[in-house]
Amino acid sequence: MGNPPSAPSPDVVLEVQDLVKYYPVKRGVVFKRTVGQVRAVDGVSLALRRGRTLGLVGESGSGKSTLAKVLVGVEQPTSGRILVDGIDVSAMKRAQRRELRRRIQLVFQDPYTALNPRMPAGEIVGEAYAIHPRLVPKGGRARAVRELFDLVGLNPDHVNRYPHQFSGGQRQRLGIARALAVKPQILICDEPVSALDVSIQGQVINLLERLQDELGLAYLFIAHDLAVVRHIADEVAVMYLGSVVERGTETEVYEQTRHPYTRALMSAVPLPDPSMRHRREEIVLSGDVPSPAAPPSGCRFHTRCWLAPLVAGAASDSADVTIDEPAAVPAVCRTDRPELLPQGPPDHLAACHFAEKLTENTTRAEAAR
Repeated sequence: MGNPPSAPSPDVVLEVQDLVKYYPVKRGVVFKRTVGQVRAVDGVSLALRRGRTLGLVGESGSGKSTLAKVLVGVEQPTSGRILVDGIDVSAMKRAQRRELRRRIQLVFQDPYTALNPRMPAGEIVGEAYAIHPRLVPKGGRARAVRELFDLVGLNPDHVNRYPHQFSGGQRQRLGIARALAVKPQILICDEPVSALDVSIQGQVINLLERLQDELGLAYLFIAHDLAVVRHIADEVAVMYLGSVVERGTETEVYEQTRHPYTRALMSAVPLPDPSMRHRREEIVLSGDVPSPAAPPSGCRFHTRCWLAPLVAGAASDSADVTIDEPAAVPAVCRTDRPELLPQGPPDHLAACHFAEKLTENTTRAEAAR
């Protein structure tokens, strides 16, 4: 299980402590019975600070989007705690929960499917004011909508256009405007630029950074593109199979990597300078991500880990890493689940039995020593 963040701080707006979300696996036609559980999120602890961005990265199926759904209230957690400004969400009354939903908003991955194609853009953005009428003065809804269009870089005269009349980047701006309509404190951005062209991605990222500076927003930025995350994030958390395996500041995670899974993800990031590519060791993980319904024992990454065979002396530093036999992996990796512990700086955590063997410049040969 992940260790809870350090003592509550006034700048922490959202805190997650040992959050768990399991889905039952049922079988049977007439009489269904539970035969297992999908461990989508399994003991995640995070802290999101005011005016800062926490990047959440990992492969598809690592539990990132499920975590987002739990945080916005679409899914209920199996166990664990979610605190907003130090208040436990589970202890909130109905009115407090309503206010909470206003303060935490979600920006979706696909801006087109997230917008009602039958409603004009102005109505889509202004729909929130029907639910929260106190946010705007009486008769001021139209003006507020136009101001939001201008804030996100859309032409206010286009409020009567429909979603299909906007480009992909404009639709994502429209989704951001809708999220901002209720004056949130936190934006959970679930891969908000992955469906956009590279040039448009940069424009949307710049928009999010400007809005953060102007409005003091806190972002949980979910993505699988580590290059994008490095550009926008102040802190980074890496998820694998429902758990956080590394967490720290952007500099610590990218330049002082302490988990072999993070190192593998880093090696797949394209480099803009072709002359630098030969200097970086490419790490290709073997096999697919195990099923969250039947995760491996011990360290969940040990079935794909490139470092474990080197530590066990079962692979050479130049060979492609494959894990065919249990002897290729140290026994501790197969039996004991590593805790998320400090690795150097107290806020740089990694869940690996051999984390001390990794630094930014460590090669496979050095890791095998």
